[in-house]
Amino acid sequence: MQSNTDSSAISGTISRLQSRVDMYEATNPSHVNYRYWQLVQEMAKIVQSIGPPRGSSSPIGRLPTEILAEIFLYCIPEDANWAPAPDLAPMQLTAVCRRWREIAVNMPNLWRRLRLEIGHGDWQQRAFCYESYLERSRGRQLSLTLECDNNNWTELRSLLQPYLSQISSLHVGLFSDAGSFPLVLADFGGLEELAIYTDGLGPAPALDNIEDSITHLPPNMRSLRLLDVLVDFRTLTSLNSPSWAGLTNLEVLVVGLVRLPRLLRLCPNLSSLTMIGVFMVAIETSEQLTQTKLQSLRISGNLSTDSVLFGLLGLFENVTLPNLRTVEVSNIGGWAHKEFKAFIERSQCPLESLIFGGGARTTAQQRAEYLTLFPSLELVVDPMRSLVLE
Repeated sequence: MQSNTDSSAISGTISRLQSRVDMYEATNPSHVNYRYWQLVQEMAKIVQSIGPPRGSSSPIGRLPTEILAEIFLYCIPEDANWAPAPDLAPMQLTAVCRRWREIAVNMPNLWRRLRLEIGHGDWQQRAFCYESYLERSRGRQLSLTLECDNNNWTELRSLLQPYLSQISSLHVGLFSDAGSFPLVLADFGGLEELAIYTDGLGPAPALDNIEDSITHLPPNMRSLRLLDVLVDFRTLTSLNSPSWAGLTNLEVLVVGLVRLPRLLRLCPNLSSLTMIGVFMVAIETSEQLTQTKLQSLRISGNLSTDSVLFGLLGLFENVTLPNLRTVEVSNIGGWAHKEFKAFIERSQCPLESLIFGGGARTTAQQRAEYLTLFPSLELVVDPMRSLVLE
């Protein structure tokens, strides 16, 4: 419980902040800058620390609705998506007083992020709470996480059906007892970002279902992340789906023979590509491919620094990437220096960052040559660094 001295000090602080916000709004009615948001954040911290207002005479009780609404947004937990909890915003805000409840319930942006847990506990009780969240989003774009411990998808599909077009970001966790993946991704018309992950305790459940589902992506899909879901590269590139042409970000765990030109033809608009896995580079006999969108390329294999193999030898032979800015490699054994140097000279790319993590063997002379070509290059050698999809 706070002392009178503490309450007086807090009241004075809020009053001063309110005056500064009022003065800023009066002098800058159509412009919001960084300092304005700093003031709002300061008040949000105070609101969180002192709890509910004590009547309309309290400093918090006198705050305009617009300021309280901004403060409420800063009270949202920082985690990307979360399960509803009475001691966390936004639900916590609805229990403070009638005014706060009315403000919070009528702020759709407070209810846009949600984690749904399927497969344990009382589903009916949780579904009622989930439905309240989704209804309060009022047509706004949704970011959802589905964590699935069983195959009971019927209730989930029924719950999500009215909101499919609102879902722009979807993270799906398939755990050990989830033996299927029945979501038809093409039904999610507004989906822009998809991530699929597992509990990491064994092979990915329902791999065949996942591969079938990602064959037909929604037309607005831009980012696909297959985290610890090991996919055969040949299967991946044989999908031959026009819907992959819109992807700008791809993160994938692969196994098998890798053909970079084939993947870039499947995804001609990629600006960022991350590949991790157990693979070898296949020799390409196709004509030279120029892809102008790729800016970031991150690759990690399964070879150590002591390996006599050159894990990426042949990868860069048949591609030209004139906008490449970042390259990061790890666990690829010996570095294919001659081939890579010819590649960047041929591409005439504005390379800004070259990172050699653990398991990538280079020499000081090789690195010096890169710095000669790109004097402002950020060149990092970090044996402890490793690529992880997360």
